[in-house]
Amino acid sequence: MTPVSPERSPIAKIRTFLPELTAFRQDLHAHPELGYEEVRTAATVVKALKLLDIATHEGIGKTGVVGVIEGRRTDSGRTLGLRADMDALPMREENEFAHRSRTPGRMHACGHDGHTTMLLGAARYLSETRNFNGTVHLIFQPGEEGFAGAKAMIDDGLFERFDCDTVYAMHNWPSLPLGKVGLNAGAMMAASDRFEIVVTGRGGHGAHAYLTVDPVLVAAHIITATQSIVSRNVGPLESAVVSICAMSAGDLAAMSVIPGQARLVGTVRTFKPELQNMVEQRLNDIVQSIASAFGASATLTYRRVYPATVNTPGEAQLAGDVASALLGEDNVIRDLEPSMGSEDFSFMLKARPGAYLRLGQGGAENGCFLHNTRYDFNDHVIPVGSGLFAGIAERSLPL
Repeated sequence: MTPVSPERSPIAKIRTFLPELTAFRQDLHAHPELGYEEVRTAATVVKALKLLDIATHEGIGKTGVVGVIEGRRTDSGRTLGLRADMDALPMREENEFAHRSRTPGRMHACGHDGHTTMLLGAARYLSETRNFNGTVHLIFQPGEEGFAGAKAMIDDGLFERFDCDTVYAMHNWPSLPLGKVGLNAGAMMAASDRFEIVVTGRGGHGAHAYLTVDPVLVAAHIITATQSIVSRNVGPLESAVVSICAMSAGDLAAMSVIPGQARLVGTVRTFKPELQNMVEQRLNDIVQSIASAFGASATLTYRRVYPATVNTPGEAQLAGDVASALLGEDNVIRDLEPSMGSEDFSFMLKARPGAYLRLGQGGAENGCFLHNTRYDFNDHVIPVGSGLFAGIAERSLPL
């Protein structure tokens, strides 16, 4: 891939206004808002877009914002979506720098403040240069952290009102060195499912356990048996995770009381729908059969939260080529190992072709990974992310 000369690189241009972007990002970090509560964040984004004379549309998927930039020409009829998430996490920040969270119990611990800023950096560059033929839709999405904000925007008519031939997004990744880009031409992140198991037995006195149907014992057998789902049903070259992460039963102050009920909560992660279906069925079989064997009853509530995040090959190739041209092929990992984490950009990739990238920002060696109470986005990577967004726009919509 022919590299872009430094003087023509969007990254170089965007670096000239990095101080303003850094100030913007740190202001967002200081004022974190949870999913569908991003009122101040959305207003700040809208104000910045309007200062750039970019048409803005608010309230899409509750607190989502879309900016629209037309190129020097639009006769190609082509359209592109660039997405950034805006929400924070319900965490207490333990950093001590000046831009730390001012809202107790709220923190930008996943870098969405940086993602929003990178897209605004691309917006400024694209609005000033307009070196493309078509229309770019800047999608500022609410509620990625468990609220399915991408789906909410789609359900609210996102792609009917702002049609996108393709869509792209990126996420900072502390375990990648600063400035490296990772992606692949298939699954990037797993589907995320949530399940709850309620075991109902017959409570009683712990000294007379033979008169009870102990739901704690039943739950323990279910926990053990679920570990066989992956090891005995999923091929060794496939990937799936079943984790029971919480259990509630009885009263810790009542040492001699066997409760009448126990609850288990967990998650399932898969990449393929057929594996997802199999795990759900096997989990239900195990729950019902074990409960019945012990004379108890049980219910399984299984909810599919996010689908797998799967890049389409052509768009992954384009994004990788843009990264190669801007950063050099040595800084592009085109066969990045998928993550068992999940991402609601998956809903957009089910609706439109596109790609999801990981952008290296370093810092993991210091224990500063995502969702850490001392995490902070690396502002030095802002021009790189903004430049990648801009480069994708120019490559997708050539003059």
